[in-house]
Amino acid sequence: MTDFVNFDISFSLAVVHILNRCSVKKVALLIILCQTFLSQAGKGSLEMSSVTKALDLLCHFSAARAEIGLSQLCRIAKRDKATTYRHLQALEISGFIEQNPSTKQYRLGPAVLQLAQTREATVPRKASTEEPLLDLAETTGETAHVTVLSGTKVYGLASCDSPRHGTRAIIDIDTFPLHATASGLCALAFGPEDLMDTALADLTTFTQTTATTPDTLKEAVQAIRQTGFGRAMRTYEVEIEGLSAPLFDQTGQYAGAVSVASVATRFTPELERTIKEHLMIASRDISHNWGGTIPSEIEGLWANSITARHALESTS
Repeated sequence: MTDFVNFDISFSLAVVHILNRCSVKKVALLIILCQTFLSQAGKGSLEMSSVTKALDLLCHFSAARAEIGLSQLCRIAKRDKATTYRHLQALEISGFIEQNPSTKQYRLGPAVLQLAQTREATVPRKASTEEPLLDLAETTGETAHVTVLSGTKVYGLASCDSPRHGTRAIIDIDTFPLHATASGLCALAFGPEDLMDTALADLTTFTQTTATTPDTLKEAVQAIRQTGFGRAMRTYEVEIEGLSAPLFDQTGQYAGAVSVASVATRFTPELERTIKEHLMIASRDISHNWGGTIPSEIEGLWANSITARHALESTS
């Protein structure tokens, strides 16, 4: 252990190798051991370890970006080439990524599929969203989708298009920006408090209405906390308006969001009310399927929001 840097890299290789062969209980134990090791070694939290940095590279792969070259990945991850290459070697050895022999670019490996299947079998999420999403898409006539919060990132889990309209919102991203999407804003409003720091660290501009300052983002989040619905009005795509409702699992904590992405030209006060009413139903159903319930304070916010909106429409 005289050369701690080399040891840490070797430790990373060992960990990803073990992850690919462990049972769920052993994986949990391994994570605890990693945290203990890094704590004792003076490396700080697990978040800063080579293990986490290596595994974090997997987050940059998506359906739209299925293969990534070394130089491109360095730019995306904002890391140096030597370290990135070592981490890619560790992931490749354990099957988490593989190199396309034709293009020499990296892509996700078979071990990811194995872990995904194990996750869904032991902690089912996607299958239990299918029926509520289908109902939501049919009743609103718009695209419905579910996201999950993992760490400080919001990932797409499932989506369902409505056949009612030829023009519809297409969910073609895997990671949802916290500050620009209804799902992300919902997570900021009802998820862990430290998510705000993560969002403020990357206020990328997507449209003219994207929140790009701390004040505008905090104002948007505060408005969501008063209604119980995440809202993104053309903040990620100029043609799309989104609404979302929070989801809770057996822990009682925020777990994700169910959302409707509507084509902006079709978004009327009547459609907004319909979407909110059915988002509440979908949120209750999915949360129940995940072993959770909607907190009474959220239910109260929804009731007040729907009542206030109905009163406003009646007087207009």
